[in-house]
Amino acid sequence: MRKLAILGSTGSIGTQTLEIVRDYPELEIKALAAGSNIDLLEKQAREFHPSMVCVFDEKKAKELKENLKDTEISVLAGMEGLIACATLAEADTVVTALVGMIGIRPTIEAIKAGKDIALANKETLVTAGHLIMPLVKEKKVSLLPVDSEHSAIFQSLNGEDWKKASKIILTASGGPFRQKKREDLETVTLQDALKHPNWAMGQKITIDSATMVNKGLEVMEAAWLFDMEIDKIQVVVHPQSIIHSMVEYEDGSVIAQLGLPDMKIPIQYALFYPRRMEMKHGERLDFIKLKQLTFEEPDMETFYGLRLGYEAGRMGGSMPTVYNAANEWAVSAFLRNEIGFLSIPALIQEAMNQHKKIANPSLNEILNVEEETYDFVKGIVEKGDFW
Repeated sequence: MRKLAILGSTGSIGTQTLEIVRDYPELEIKALAAGSNIDLLEKQAREFHPSMVCVFDEKKAKELKENLKDTEISVLAGMEGLIACATLAEADTVVTALVGMIGIRPTIEAIKAGKDIALANKETLVTAGHLIMPLVKEKKVSLLPVDSEHSAIFQSLNGEDWKKASKIILTASGGPFRQKKREDLETVTLQDALKHPNWAMGQKITIDSATMVNKGLEVMEAAWLFDMEIDKIQVVVHPQSIIHSMVEYEDGSVIAQLGLPDMKIPIQYALFYPRRMEMKHGERLDFIKLKQLTFEEPDMETFYGLRLGYEAGRMGGSMPTVYNAANEWAVSAFLRNEIGFLSIPALIQEAMNQHKKIANPSLNEILNVEEETYDFVKGIVEKGDFW
């Protein structure tokens, strides 16, 4: 029996995790946490009967507490509530599916409490990998990736000597604007950017895919997860999203993990590792119907958010936090129609250019840099310098 706390239960990864829980009685929900979607969270709570739920929005938490007063479920709020869910004694595994840097503190506290981590919150490692990975080793917990690309890399390394891996090949769909040039992107709309060709994801990650900033974040996450130098991680555009990533070994062999673009596959692998379980729903990959797999070099001039990701990863220290925080704020502004699509990487670049790197930031310094970066990019936009 695996007992789960899901942070981000109302989002794309969280809801798909619960679909898997429905299929397997050996998975039990002990805690659920969400940002503000109390209608869905209430439905989840009544179906799965956790002992605790958290709503980050305190006003919404009070409303949910009233709605659930006929149950014995504890309703908590804010960061304290997230940490309480992450460290709940009854749970042994925490699925971190929160969006953004809000996931760092609960993840750290969960590891300190001896919980295994199914990681879908890439910002945690991007900004605090130097804190997280040593703590994972110290506490001897498992940290299993849920992102399809990092799960594919993990599966391609499984059973092999990781020291013999010479290169990681991280695949990218190319998003909705693959093969477009910068002038083509000057007038794209929010609706255009949210039309991902292969995956059904939340708005934030869909926009990140469109800018290819998501791939910059994934490069940095892979470097921490698999102890690989940034420049030994190659991004390859693979429009079909069938090969989810690959590992090249020093003898020239390349091992890849393939499958249809279905996030339940990596989620289920993380929840049951080292066992493989039957996928009870969904289609299977049919190579006869597939016909072909194609690959392209990423255009790092048009999609220079990816190039900036490599630069931030090489610089290390607090620079990945700046990259991530500037992107978070810019994507949020784009989703509100306050800035144009091309302003997203431009704001990231401006934020990185002005930042004085901290070589080995503490958690408090990381969170301070996040706030400083938010203030910086917000100030630029308020001056009307970007649209």
